[in-house]
Parts: sequence; C-alpha cells; structure tokens
Amino acid sequence: EGIQAPKKGAIRLDAMKMLGPNQPKLDTYETQRIISVLDETIVKLELSSLIPCILDSLDRFADMLGPEITSDLIEHQKLSSKVENLLSSSREGEPSPAEEQRESLCLLEQHLKTSVRNILRILLASPSLCQALPYEVCARQSSAEAFIQAFREFRNFMHERLLTSPLEEKEKIQFIEDISLRIKRNTETLTALKAELAATIQSRDEKIHRKDNVIKDLKTALQDVANNYKISVLQVTQEAENQQKEELRAWQARRARLQEDIEQLRAQLCALVLEHRESELALRKKKCKVEMEIEKWIQKYDADMGEKQAEYEELYALYSEEKAQVSLLQEKHDVLIQEYSQIAEERSVRQQKQKQDSEELVTMTIAATRIQAFWRGYLVRSLFKTKRKKKKKGGGK
Repeated sequence: EGIQAPKKGAIRLDAMKMLGPNQPKLDTYETQRIISVLDETIVKLELSSLIPCILDSLDRFADMLGPEITSDLIEHQKLSSKVENLLSSSREGEPSPAEEQRESLCLLEQHLKTSVRNILRILLASPSLCQALPYEVCARQSSAEAFIQAFREFRNFMHERLLTSPLEEKEKIQFIEDISLRIKRNTETLTALKAELAATIQSRDEKIHRKDNVIKDLKTALQDVANNYKISVLQVTQEAENQQKEELRAWQARRARLQEDIEQLRAQLCALVLEHRESELALRKKKCKVEMEIEKWIQKYDADMGEKQAEYEELYALYSEEKAQVSLLQEKHDVLIQEYSQIAEERSVRQQKQKQDSEELVTMTIAATRIQAFWRGYLVRSLFKTKRKKKKKGGGK
C-alpha cells in the first residue's frame, strides 16, 4: 500500500533505440542485388505458376499471347506429356532398362526446364502481357500459391536480416540479456521488499486487532461498572491510543527506510544505464568506422569487377566474331561435303557402268574369237572336202 513501481523511462528509451526497427535502407550493392534477384524470382514463379492454367485454355489465350508464345507453349505441353508418360510407365513397371529410362527422363527434364526459361523470357519481354495475365488466368494451384507465399516470406526475412549487421544483432542480444538480468535482480529485490513490507503491515494489523479486542473487552467491562471505573477506562484507552500511534510512527519510519532503499537501487540502475550508454556510443563509433572501411572495399571491388566486365565483353566480342567465321566455314564445308558426296556417287555409277561395259566387251570378244575359230575350222574342213573330191575324180579318170 502506497508503494509505487520503479520508473522505467530511462530503460525504455534505450530499449526503443536498440530494439526498434531498422531504417529500410539498402546501403550495399550486394544487398540490392540479392533483393532484386529475389524479387525477379518471385515474378518468374508467379508467371510459371500460370502456365498450367494457360495450357488448359490455350485456345482462349492464343490471340492474347501471339503465335510465338503459343508455339512454345504447345511444345512445352508436349514435353510435359512425354515426362508424365515416362513417369507413369516407370510406376506401372513396364520392362525398360533403368539406366536408359533415367537418361531419357533427365534429357526430357532438361528440355522442359529450357522450355520454361524460353517462355518466361518471352513473357518478361512484354510487361503489359505480364500485367494482364494474372487477371485473365484462373486462380493458381494451392500448392503453387503456398510456395510463392513462403518465398515472399523468405524474401522479407532476408530483407530484414540484410538490413541488420552481425554486430548490431550481437549488440541487441547482449543488450536484451543485460536488461533481462537487471530486471530479474530488481524484481527479486522489489519482491523481497514487498514481502517484508506486507509482513510488517500484517504484524501491525494483528497488533492493532488484538488491541481493538482488548479495548472492546475493556469497554464491555467498563459498561458494567461505568460509574466506578470511568477514569480507569479513560486511562487505558489513552494508553492504547498512544501505543497505537507509536507503532504507527515506527511503521512509517520503516516504510521511509524501505523507500530510501528503493530510491538508491533506482539511482544505481540509472548509473548503470548511463555507463552502458557510453559503451554503446563507443561501439557505434567503431561500427561506423568499420562500415566506412567496408564501403571502400566494396567500391574497390566494383571498380575491379567493372574492368573485368569490360575485358570480358571485349573477349566475348572477339569470340562472337570468330564463332561467326567458324559458322561460315562450317556452312562452306557442308556444301563441299555435299558436292563431294554427289561427285563420289556419280563416279561410283560411272565406274560400275565401265566395269559392266568391260565385262560385256570381254564376253563379246570371247564370243567373236570362238565364232572366228569355228568359221576357220569350217572353211578348212570345206577346203579339205573339196580337195578330196577332186583327187577322187582325178583318180577315176
């Protein structure tokens, strides 16, 4: 009764400064890049989650999307069907080599990923189409919406973590631990003082109650003998009141001492807060110095990366030029290979025809030789027959 709780204004000010939200300022290029990458990923996730709904009603969106995106979506739908068929056949246990099936599945998945990237690239190239699709397409699947929401929460968490340096987080944890320890100690002290005060008040009330009972008893007795013992009753009452006043004064003095102890503890608490403010200021100065050094190193890193990027672009330009030359030479080589194949085929036909002509010539030569030999034999035999006939005729004469 009458004891006030200790004021917490001094602690609350530091706690609000230490535990309050950081300023939403992205002070490093790495942080800006990370957040921009996460934002781009969220946009791509939102667009890719609309692809199944678009495929279900591709005829309705064909005029809006245009022929290029429509053809890519049809190709993507075919790849998805192939992957689903392959997965269903593997689940049904169709006889197929496991290694070959895994390779086919990996190849189809790679083509499917490439198809999704091409579709997203074309969609992102048209901002008006990206803005109109979410209003035209039906609601996303619950699993995709839950994943996108979880990724947004992850982005916000990363944003908050990137805005808080490790040194600030460590300082917050240490400050909270110190404040908790001080509050615990002060609470224990205050609890002990309240218990002691309550015991004192209870003891005083018990004494007063006993005195009141004694007074009541005395009054009852004095009512019987009021005329004879009036002076004695007055004296006893006066003594009781005096004793009560003395006990009240003693209790007030003890209460004042306890109040002084509370004020001393409060002063000690304020001194500790001031001391830690000074240490906090020194640490903040050190932190600013470290941040300036980090900013210098980041600027140096960005300058080096700019030089490397310029060198890379120059090398890439040379590479593109050489690649174009290689492509031109490859085209010429393909034309020459085609001409060579045609010439080789014509030469083979010509050689085969010459071989056939040679074989026919040999056959005709052999036939002509045999005919000539047969004819010579016939002429010789005819000549011999003629001579024999002449000899026979001459002998007869």
